[in-house]
Amino acid sequence: MTAIESPRPRPRAFWGDARFFLGILLIAASVAGVWFVVSAARQTVPVFAATRTIVPGEAVAEGDVRVVEVALGQLRDFYLTPGALDEGLVATRTVEAGELVPDSAVGAATAAATTTVVLRSAVDVPASVGAGSVVEVWEAPLVDRGSYDVPRILVPDATVVSVTRDDSVMGGAAASLEVVIPRADVAAVLAAMAAESALSIVPGGGAGR
Repeated sequence: MTAIESPRPRPRAFWGDARFFLGILLIAASVAGVWFVVSAARQTVPVFAATRTIVPGEAVAEGDVRVVEVALGQLRDFYLTPGALDEGLVATRTVEAGELVPDSAVGAATAAATTTVVLRSAVDVPASVGAGSVVEVWEAPLVDRGSYDVPRILVPDATVVSVTRDDSVMGGAAASLEVVIPRADVAAVLAAMAAESALSIVPGGGAGR
C-alpha cells in the first residue's frame, strides 16, 4: 500500500509576525525622535544680550540690554528673558558687551555684596585698563608730607566701571577710576582716602579683557 502524505502547513505571512510590527514601531519612533530634536534645535526664544559691558553691582535696565532671538534648546531657562527684567536688578558678575545675560549673572540690589567708589590713581593707569578690567588697589600710607610708607594691597580684586584720564596734569598723566569693590572693603578704602594715602591701580589677571 502507498503511504498517504500529510498536507504541509502553509507558511505564515511575514506581516503576521509580531517582530515585523515591532520593527515598524522602532523605525517610526526613531524618525519621530530625530524630527523632534531637529525641530527643537530650530526653535528660537527671545533672551537679553548686553549692549555694553556691565560690571558687578551695576543696575541692569532696559537700556543696557537688547532682545535677541537665539536657539538655546534646553538651556532657554538659564538666560534672562524680557519678562524677567524687574526693577532693582544688579549684575552679580561682569557681563561682556554682546554676551547673553544668564539668570545667574543678576540679582536683587538689596542682596548685592559689592558697591562702587571713585578713586584717583597716584600713578598712570595702563591703556589696557578699561570697563570690565579686574585690578588691584594698592595703598601707600602717608607718613609725612611727600613721604609715604611701603605700599600694600588694599583691595585685591576690584572691577573697573569707567576710567577718566587727565593728560593735562603737570608731571604726568593722572586718572580717576570708578571701581566696584566688596562692601567689606569700603571702610578701609574710605579710611585710606581720608588719611591722604597714595592709591595706585595695578592691572590684575582680568585687565584688558
